[in-house]
Amino acid sequence: MSDYHYVIGPGDTLHIGVWQNPDLSSTVTVRPDGRISAPLVQGVQAAGLTSDQLASAIRESMSKYVRDPVVTVVVSDFHGALGQQVSIVGAATKPQSIPYRDKMTVLDAMIAAGGLTPYANGNAAVLIRAGKSYSLHLDDLLRGGKMGDNVPLLPGDTIVIPQGWF
Repeated sequence: MSDYHYVIGPGDTLHIGVWQNPDLSSTVTVRPDGRISAPLVQGVQAAGLTSDQLASAIRESMSKYVRDPVVTVVVSDFHGALGQQVSIVGAATKPQSIPYRDKMTVLDAMIAAGGLTPYANGNAAVLIRAGKSYSLHLDDLLRGGKMGDNVPLLPGDTIVIPQGWF
């Protein structure tokens, strides 16, 4: 079992369910300031919390109006806080930042980024983690199938893929 818990970020879509109170249930998007508004809940901080922590905060806010509300929060569209994303930059087909998922690997990130461009120098790629750089051999992994190069990723990692000489 993993200790990883997804942290809500701006842009995430959340479904808030209130048991036996369908009028209080809603689907909301986390605003750029990290807050949400829903029935009986205005401006609650959501970014930086797990879904369980947010459900507890909403439950506390609603308890002023509803006796013992049972609240669940489900994240249905993930973006994640910036520190919870993995960025793929440079000569990827679709450079982007993607939400980190538990047990994510370099191969998962490269599939999301559509692989390498024809001009990428994949074996000169670099993984940047906490200010340190590590060599990646993406050509060996993606074109040669060498799974030893499929290393685990962590939230906040950046994969930099340089362009090779034409």
